[in-house]
Amino acid sequence: MAEQTSSSIMIDAPPGDVMAVIADFESYPAWAKGVTTAEVTVPGTDGRAEQVFFALDVSPIKDEYTLVYDWDGDREVTWTLAEGKMLKALDGSYVLRDLGDGSTEVTYSLALDVSIPLIGMLKRKGEKILIDTALKGLKKRVETL
Repeated sequence: MAEQTSSSIMIDAPPGDVMAVIADFESYPAWAKGVTTAEVTVPGTDGRAEQVFFALDVSPIKDEYTLVYDWDGDREVTWTLAEGKMLKALDGSYVLRDLGDGSTEVTYSLALDVSIPLIGMLKRKGEKILIDTALKGLKKRVETL
């Protein structure tokens, strides 16, 4: 896979609370900018989704795609693209680190590839915008619940 872009944020909540929001896909349209639909298509055995269908509309990317998830408790979740229209690849992860004071450091990594030609620098910039928007939305959602 192509090189990843990553960023971190500190959230004033324990890892379990953060991961609960990450795993609540049906709520994504309420807080994840650009996500218009998030629907679990294959539930997992542990109560967390194995596959999720998304509709995304965040310029310049408008796509419908399905991601496959792999969960490691409240420590990490990774995903890969199962299928997409515009997206050729979308690999990512949230890694949660318990800071021991009731707060969590969340690192979001993302690598994407699209079917239209894009200069690498533009791809990285797009990843950075997606990551920063997602982390800020996640922090706000967790801390207001």
